[in-house]
Amino acid sequence: MIPYERQEKILEELNKEELLKIEELQQVIPNASMSTLRRDLKELEKRGKIVMLTGGAVKVSSPTVELSIATKQSLHSKEKEMIAEIAEKLINNGDVIYLDSGSTCTALLNKIIYKKITIITTNAGVLSAPTDIEADIIVLGGRYNPNISSLNGPLTDNNIQDFYFDKSFLGANGIDSTRGVSTPNLVEANKKRYVINNSKKSFLLCDSSKFHASSTVRAFDLNEVTLIANQYDEDLAKQTELMYPSHSK
Repeated sequence: MIPYERQEKILEELNKEELLKIEELQQVIPNASMSTLRRDLKELEKRGKIVMLTGGAVKVSSPTVELSIATKQSLHSKEKEMIAEIAEKLINNGDVIYLDSGSTCTALLNKIIYKKITIITTNAGVLSAPTDIEADIIVLGGRYNPNISSLNGPLTDNNIQDFYFDKSFLGANGIDSTRGVSTPNLVEANKKRYVINNSKKSFLLCDSSKFHASSTVRAFDLNEVTLIANQYDEDLAKQTELMYPSHSK
């Protein structure tokens, strides 16, 4: 195959699957070496057709498509744990917090359900929490999105406005120093805005794979939150306070 044919075949396979590893692509195109496939993938990424992920996986580049929560939890898990550890230290007994949906917020949830706090959330993952917990948990109503395990919509937005939060912990799909914080759909963006408006302090939990990327809908500006990430980024740090592992020690 010539490069164009290989690259079209790669896109064809990625349109069938949510996520593929380079080794899986080689099974589809066995005559291409790993180095050849990597060159093809870099060219497709340069053209904005795909996104290459840490660990040798690739996915189609689409700001309107949201990866499932199960897939997200398998990606950058070490980085998400680092972020959750920093965020957990910011929560004190007696706090009333909002916890967003998303894989990084779920990692935080698993660390704080044993604290004597109130958790108000739209993260449906809380429904599978163990029974021996200390936290008082309030699940806000709304339309259930099983792909991202989230509740959202007008009912959710109305319920959020009845609560005030000491701290809120939010997720997002893209973060950029110029375009701000973004998400693939309007209902999630609106929900995050209502939460920020009713929070004394808001934190954005975001791993570095989402740096300098943007999705379809602008949710809020970077300067409205404190960013908790797994590593430092100079451009983003100019826009907001940035907490990361070495900084938090």
